[in-house]
This record gives sequence, C-alpha cells and structure tokens, in this order.
Amino acid sequence: MRKVVIFLLSLWVTNSLSSQNLQNTSGFIFEISENGDSIPIQGVTVIWLNSHVGTTTNERGHFSLPAINNNSKLLVSHVGFKTDTIDVKVESLPIRHVLVANLSTIDAVTVNANRNNTFIQQLNPIQTVVITSGELTRAACCNLSESFETNASVDVSYSDALTGAKQIQLLGLAGIYTQMQYENIPTMRGLASTFGLNYVPGPWMESIQVSKGTASVSNGYESITGQINIEYKKPWSEEKSYYNLYANSLGMAELNANYTVDVSPKVSTMVMVHGSMLNNRIDHNHDSFLDHPLTRQYHLFNRWKYQGKKWESQIGAKLMNEDRLAGQLSFDHSTIPQVGNPYGVKYSTRIFEAFNKTGYISNRPNTSVGLINSITMHSQVASIGIRTHDAEQFSYYGNLVAITYIGNTNHSVKGGITLKYDYFKEMLDSIPLNRSELVKGIYGEYTYKHLETHTLMAGIRFDRNSRYGTLVTPRFHGMIKPTATLTLRASIGKGYRSPNFIAENSNLLVSSRSILVEERPLIEEAWNLGFSINQKFRIGHMPCSFTTDLYRVLFKNQFIADIDRDRNTVYFYNLKGKSYSNTIQVELNGEPIKNLTFNLAYRINDVKQTVNDTLLPKPLVSRNKGLFTAGYRTLSRKWQFDYTLQYNGGGRLPNNYDTNSHRTEYPAYVTMNMQITKMFRKWDLYIGVENLTGFRQKDPIISWQNPWSSTFDASQIWGPLTGQKLYAGLRMSVWK
Repeated sequence: MRKVVIFLLSLWVTNSLSSQNLQNTSGFIFEISENGDSIPIQGVTVIWLNSHVGTTTNERGHFSLPAINNNSKLLVSHVGFKTDTIDVKVESLPIRHVLVANLSTIDAVTVNANRNNTFIQQLNPIQTVVITSGELTRAACCNLSESFETNASVDVSYSDALTGAKQIQLLGLAGIYTQMQYENIPTMRGLASTFGLNYVPGPWMESIQVSKGTASVSNGYESITGQINIEYKKPWSEEKSYYNLYANSLGMAELNANYTVDVSPKVSTMVMVHGSMLNNRIDHNHDSFLDHPLTRQYHLFNRWKYQGKKWESQIGAKLMNEDRLAGQLSFDHSTIPQVGNPYGVKYSTRIFEAFNKTGYISNRPNTSVGLINSITMHSQVASIGIRTHDAEQFSYYGNLVAITYIGNTNHSVKGGITLKYDYFKEMLDSIPLNRSELVKGIYGEYTYKHLETHTLMAGIRFDRNSRYGTLVTPRFHGMIKPTATLTLRASIGKGYRSPNFIAENSNLLVSSRSILVEERPLIEEAWNLGFSINQKFRIGHMPCSFTTDLYRVLFKNQFIADIDRDRNTVYFYNLKGKSYSNTIQVELNGEPIKNLTFNLAYRINDVKQTVNDTLLPKPLVSRNKGLFTAGYRTLSRKWQFDYTLQYNGGGRLPNNYDTNSHRTEYPAYVTMNMQITKMFRKWDLYIGVENLTGFRQKDPIISWQNPWSSTFDASQIWGPLTGQKLYAGLRMSVWK
C-alpha cells in the first residue's frame, strides 16, 4: 500500500509540473567569464523552434514565455555568441543555460551591400520614410525645398511669384501643420516659416525622415499632419571632407564644403560652410518682373562632439545671413518704396541658432537620460511694395527625457518635461504685433515590442500654455506584422499649433489686398487618424513593395485666411464649421533588373474648409498627384541615370481670381526632370535639366501692368514659374 501511495504522489507531482510547463517556461541565460563567474546576458532572443513565439532576457538574464504543445526545443541566439538549441525537460526547470562566445576569427573582408535610397523604417510603429543622402543626389538638391522631387508624399511649390519663398504640403495641408525638426530640435517656426526651406543646404543633410500622422509626444504637440526631421552630417562619420560646386542656367552659383577634425579619441568637430548667389536679372515671360529674386546667402555651422564611457555631449552653432531682392526689373536697393516708383521687395535676414545635447548612459541596459537645449534668434527687415514687415524672434526649447524599461526590454517607457518660450517683436507697417508665449509640459510614453512582429506605442502629454491654457495631447501608434512580408500600421492622435498668421501668410503681402483680422486667434486643434499597409512580394526575380496610406485630419479649430470673400481683402478668423483633409496614396517600388529601380505613386486629396459660412475645396491644392521615378546605375558603378515625372492634378482657384478671365479652376500639368552622373574614384560630375516640358503658369502676376492698382496680386500660384532649367555640378568626398 505504501508503494502505491508513493507512486500516486509521484504521478501527481509529475502531472502538476507538466501542467505548469504547459502554462509557462522560464530560465536564465549566462556566459562564463575568464575567472569562472556566471554573468547574466541581457537581450538574448529565446524563441520556440519553428514558431513566432518568443521573448528576450532581462538584465538578470531571465526569460519567461508560454509553452507550446508538442514543442520542447528552444532556439537561443545573441550577437557575439553561438546560436544554440535547448531541449526543454520538465525536471530541469527553471532552465540555466550557458552561451558560448563566438571566438572564430577570419581574415578581414569588405562587404558591399546595396540599400534603397528611400525606405520605410520597418520596426517603427509610426509610418516613417527615410530619404538618404544617396536619394538627395538624384536631383538638383540645393536646399531642403528641392529635396522632395522624388518623394510622393511631400509637395513643394512657390508661395508667390516674386520672393522665391517655397512651401510644402503634407496630406494636402500647408507645411505649417507639419512639425519641422533637425535632430529632434524644433526649427522653421514663426518667422522662419517663410523662407526656412531655403535655409537648409542640401549637401549638409545626411538624411530626411518623413513621418505621416501625429508624432511621438516626446517631440511636443505641434505635429498635426506629420513630422519632417533633418539629420545633418556628423563629425564622427567616416567622411573627412566634402566639396560641392553647383551652377545653373539662371545664373545661380553655389559652394558647399565640410571638414571634420578628430581632436582626440573622445572629441571631434565638424565645420560646414555654404555660399550661394544669384545676380542675373531674368524676365522670360516679359511681364517686367524678375522671374527669380536676386539672392546672396552665407551659412556657417560648427558642431563639437564629446564621447565618454558614460557621458556624451554635443554643442553646435549656426549662423545665416541672406539678402533677397525681387520685383520689377528696374527696381534696386536705392529705389524709394512709394507709389509710382518701380515695385519691389527687399528682405534682409539674420539667424543665429545654438544647441546642446547631453546624455548619460546607465549601466542598466536600454536606460539613459538626455537633455536638449536650443536657442534661436531671428531678425528680419522687409519692405514689400510700400508695406514694411520688420520682426525679431527669440525662441528657447528645452527637453529633459529619460528612457528605461519595465520587467524586460519588451516594455520600454519614456518620460520627460519640456519648456518652450517664444518672443516676437513684430511690426507690420505701423501696427505692432508683439507677443510672447511660454509653454511648460510633461509627457509619458509606453512602448511594447514583441520580437519584430508587434509594436504598440501609447503616449500622453500635458502642457500649460501661457496664451491658451491647458492642452492635453493623447497619441497612439500600432504596428503588426502578420507575416514576414506584410506590415500594418494604425495611428490616432491630437495636435495643436499657435498661429503666426502674418509670417505664415507673408505671400499675401505681395498683393494689393488689405488685411482684416476679425477676431483674436485661438489655438489650432486637430485630430489625425491614419492607416497604412506595406506588402513586399516578388514578380519573378523582381523584388517589389506596395504601400497604401489612408489619412484623415479633422480640425476642431483653424485660423482661416479667407481670400474668397472678395479680391481686395484677406479676412482672418477662427473656424466656424468644418475643415478637414482626406488623402489616399498608393505606391509601388521595384527593381526589374539589377541596379534599375523605379517608383510609381498616385495620391488623391480631398481638402475642404468652411469659408464665409460655405464648405469649399481649399484653393490652390491639387486634387491628385502622380509620380514616376526611375534610376539606373551601371554595373561598373561609373554612371548613374535618373528620371522623374510628376503629374499635378487641377484644383480650385479662389473666387474672383481674375475678373478678366472668370476662371474657377486651374489645369493639370506634367513636369519632368533628368540627371546624368559620371562617377570617378573620389568625385562625381553631374548635369541635369529641371522642368523638361517647359510648362509654366501663364501670367502668374495679376495686373502686372500696374502693380499699384487695386487688382495687383502675385500670391495666387499653382504651377511652375520658369521653364527649362539646366544645371551642372561637381562633388568630391574624402574619407578617413
């Protein structure tokens, strides 16, 4: 009887352990040090063999994951160690397994790999497209405004026919609703929103990250349509020096250069310089106005980097000076701005920016604390016809952020506090527009990652705005990979922005319209809802990628610039009714033969806002856009051929656009760009042509015959202002 009882107890214990095993399997992963100690390894991937069920070890080397019926083998892998298989047995739980370092050595080899010049960040729950420096060299990328020629999501156009200012559109809405940053520091806010795209030299950029939908709450509350983040070249990169010379058929010449110095093993610095000039007075359409403004710009950027064992820090400063002159051919700096004299525009701009980034890396893996500080001082003196717009802006931005994890690295948390201050000393004619704004904020964000198949990110921030009170910003992003080739993303979140309505609508100053502000502006507020699908597949041996994006932006408040009520006045008032943007975009990428890539995209915009109590399509926004790009690099890597075709659909013109023509719509048009690059060992020679079709908006300046009349208007631009433009350049890189 005693033997029977012992047998039954043993059977019960075994069944209990088996039942427990069916629910959970756990253990520890170690390595053995030189003195024989067992050291936990964090970040080891532990996955059931032939499955997608797995996890990673925490700082104690511990893992725990649900068991799978009829599967008793775990696959264990980590960088620097040999991949191993564990045969799981109930009696050996919890598992204690030692990984063996991969000590095999081989002779040095050079590995060459091709990466797409534009790609989607696969593990990012936010739909983010990275435009690399390789993509930027496929077109005449003189500055940021010309960096999106081969991108289907971002549209760039002139904001008026005189000043040369350019504006972007994302999700069919103006660029002021896109959060602009450089290396996660806010930029192009306030006064810089007018010409800011022209102030970022193309050869300075390492990459551009374009995100659709609301961004992370750690970056603030201003992302409504998306975020564009610029990564400048770094002093710790492998590029020792770089030189770029550029000239075009309009008479513009440009020089860019950067140089890196390794001061010590821990300290490095980089200096970047830019100079550009356009002095040719050109009037191809014979309307007595310059087709392009005369400009002279100088730009200097110096950055220092310290890299210690636990601490790292960067400090940098940028200085920019630009003079810009536009208007009638006979206008010059000595012209007195008064009725009857030649009509002209003069801008003199000075910008100083400085920043510091300091970070501490903890002994605990994936744990760090960082502090970002930046200041901007922007001075602008402008005369537009007989109008004057003089302004100064001082801005400060500070962000203290801490990152760590809970339990294991699958569960990461980020939190911090921000401080933002803007002061504007602004005068439009004799009207003072001085104002200041102080924003204090706190935020938190939780991210769950399961291998590379699931990522969920939820965040919320609370801000106290000195002008608009308390602002609450919730945001959620999710990414799921049901298969290795299919990625689904969804997002929803809120965004706010403070309107700087004069600087952001400075194009309207280049007209005879009077300005009427009917009420005090309230903060702009909108929800953004988005969904995207990315499917990778093959057609024969051709790798392809197909992406579909759907986004809706719904405004709760918007500060409207109404140019529809009458043609002599622009009315500013808060939204009374609906305002929204719906966009759908499809995009196909492929490589039919080696080194030949193509991109085919099409987008539909449905953008409407209520003006004067009527819901109307937003004027000067194309209803659709098509893009086709192709690039081929010879197998010898000595020649590169690039071609871009853009189809820009028609759209609505403002009411009373031109009383002589009575047009209400502008037509669709097509533009083409081509470039050929000859690559030598250390330098490249490139030539190209923009707007090969030569299409131009006819008579972009309304009533150009009499710029002092009540009907003069140079702000209603929907198409190209110049015909074919030839260019050539030389770039050279020296590597460490």
